[in-house]
Amino acid sequence: MIQPPTDAMLVPFDGSFRVADHATVPGEDIGKKDLQKLLKKRVKKISKLQRKLYADDRFAMLLVFQAMDAAGKDGTIRAVMSGVNPAGCQVYSFKSPSAEELEHDFLWRTSKRLPERGRIGIFNRSYYEEVLAVRVNPEFLAKQRLPCIDNNIWDDRFESIREHESHLNRNGTIVLKFWLNVSREEQKDRFMSRLTTPERYWKFSKSDLSERGKWSDYMAAYQDIFNETSREDAPWYAIPADNKPYMRLCVAQVVAQTLESLPLEYPEKSTEELALFEQHISNLESESS
Repeated sequence: MIQPPTDAMLVPFDGSFRVADHATVPGEDIGKKDLQKLLKKRVKKISKLQRKLYADDRFAMLLVFQAMDAAGKDGTIRAVMSGVNPAGCQVYSFKSPSAEELEHDFLWRTSKRLPERGRIGIFNRSYYEEVLAVRVNPEFLAKQRLPCIDNNIWDDRFESIREHESHLNRNGTIVLKFWLNVSREEQKDRFMSRLTTPERYWKFSKSDLSERGKWSDYMAAYQDIFNETSREDAPWYAIPADNKPYMRLCVAQVVAQTLESLPLEYPEKSTEELALFEQHISNLESESS
């Protein structure tokens, strides 16, 4: 329905993506202050377009963020959406599934949180954990009590995800997916900062190091995810994440471009309704102060 913006970070739709070929640092030298100024402009544009999206009430937008720990998902969401009316934005973070969630299919818990028409929904992690963390940690599958687990499970889940996203697109939900591509070296530096700064202690978990030890497995799983699920109706963007201001600007640019591409219109009043406006104005002006 809606073509994604032309962007160098767009993951191709032909299955040719290779994680090793994509940089974690900017390909251009832009100062931090310049990046912040550009981000401010994009945020202002997103805010203006979000109001139009809300008034138009035909489309919704879903932003999916996936990344390794410490890549900057929370900060990016906060920065990019800083100008958006909270009434028009919904953010959900998905952690380990609850007992209730495990009683349903793997798309159930995120389907409940999809954005309404006119709103921007944000998933901090998502149903992609089911072909990422669960794939890297196959013992998680045992908790799901599936009737059948065979070698086709990942292909089946990819198919379910593609069909799910196509369904959303056909019904007016624009899906944009962002992989914040942080390097292993930068992640190490950010973990060290968390371990040596008291106000950052809360951000660190012992499990972060355990998952870091599976870096190669995660990169292989990400590569399969992108090649299997980056499509015109639900594109992935591989965003360099070692430079946080640059990363945030890139995400904001894609969101702004996509909103700008939608055929959004403010609702129009009928001729009959407009004819009554003069009377409404007169009635208001005649009220005693």
